[in-house]
Amino acid sequence: MTETYEHRIKRLQMRSWRRGTKEMDMILGPYSDTEIMKLSVEALELYEALLNENDQDLYVWMSRQSVPPVEHVEIIEVIQSFHKIV
Repeated sequence: MTETYEHRIKRLQMRSWRRGTKEMDMILGPYSDTEIMKLSVEALELYEALLNENDQDLYVWMSRQSVPPVEHVEIIEVIQSFHKIV
């Protein structure tokens, strides 16, 4: 059985809000609530791949304490821009 688009969006939103650390919940949750439906199929793939990373790595990448892997740079910049993280 294949996953419907609507189910995939709901699953990714749930994963965005229930990360394991409050910091990442507060970064990814609001982003997913308002922006995930606007993502292209390709961007949605990038976002889902990002959600497979652990929170400790995600946080240092989002807060620019460390350089993210090249495959995550684009989607991280989109999320940072959403939050206006400078």
